Amino acid sequence: MNRNLWLLTACQGLFLTNNVAFIAINGLVGLALAPHGWMATLPVMGYVVGGALATPLVARTQRRFGRRRSFQIGLAVALGSALLCAQAALWQNFWLLCLATVVAGYYNANASLYRFAAAELAAPDWREKAVSLVMAGGLIGAVAGPNLASLTRNWFAVPFAGAYLALAAVALVAMAMMRFIDFPPPPVRSEAQGGRPLAEIVRQPVFIVAAVAGALGFGVMNLLMAATPIAMQICSLPFEDIAFVLEWHVIGMFAPGFFTGHLIRRFGALPVMGVGLALNAGCIAVALSGVDLHRFLVALFLLGVGWNFLFTGSTTLSLQAYAPEEKDRAQGALNFCVFATLAVTSLASGVLVTTQGWQLLNLGSLVPVALTAAALLWLLRRRRRSSEAVR
Repeated sequence: MNRNLWLLTACQGLFLTNNVAFIAINGLVGLALAPHGWMATLPVMGYVVGGALATPLVARTQRRFGRRRSFQIGLAVALGSALLCAQAALWQNFWLLCLATVVAGYYNANASLYRFAAAELAAPDWREKAVSLVMAGGLIGAVAGPNLASLTRNWFAVPFAGAYLALAAVALVAMAMMRFIDFPPPPVRSEAQGGRPLAEIVRQPVFIVAAVAGALGFGVMNLLMAATPIAMQICSLPFEDIAFVLEWHVIGMFAPGFFTGHLIRRFGALPVMGVGLALNAGCIAVALSGVDLHRFLVALFLLGVGWNFLFTGSTTLSLQAYAPEEKDRAQGALNFCVFATLAVTSLASGVLVTTQGWQLLNLGSLVPVALTAAALLWLLRRRRRSSEAVR
């Protein structure tokens, strides 16, 4: 870990502070302001829809301005959108809140590239560990996000307006840190060395499985996490308990980052991703067993660890699918798959938890878990057949 990686780890932590706080409060603010209960998670959905829509623009700014300037543009958007969210809360305007979260999606799409930038700041033999350790920076967000939301939610007469203002301050701190990170220059491109077309890159089995596992693994996590604050409120649990559960969920998401890279180097990405799927299944089993605080806590912690194994594994796996000169288009396509899935699950979580209940929501999440397992087995069998053919 060098200075640049430590600073990027801190920026990742501040990014997750924003994300976790958004998850903790957007659904609740949406539930209070929405014309209909099933619309409660539309502000959560807006955040990821904005990310999906911004993905092509983010890829272009990364190519044109490089990593540092592009990341700073994203942080400027984070600052402006947080202020707009605060205004929406003060005005009690649901649709302005949805618009503000769509704008914030640009920051979401931009900062989601921190994990890829981490691989560029490390020697080739350390890429897996660099990705894993920078993702471990999310531990900052695990502690800061829920506690920041809890401490600032009553700063004004309108609940959570102060929390949005606090997130604007978080963006300013991240902008200051980003100035001191030295990213390597982008690879020189020429017409003769522009890399393969995107259509050729995405047809590779390794890319397909990385995209499916990353998108569906994130989708399951988002489906259950976005619904948890609403489900706990419906069960008459106080906001302090909601913040506590989300804190341990995000600890589960990022604490394994200190050793996930070592596991991937030793056992390979696919076995680690398989363990992540098993943990997701364990989460669903616990969630189906009851709705008291401790079951919410254990289920969400298992969900977080499972996400870490799946997402770190899929990110590492995707590095095999493209050359350096192809990174912008390949990473943009991967992020688009993630954000498109998150958009669907963000809306589905609010609709299902308010109309069908927590139990049916968890049963439905078994479908993407099974599809991800099928994708991993398909790639594993292809590799075994290729290995046997070489022999």
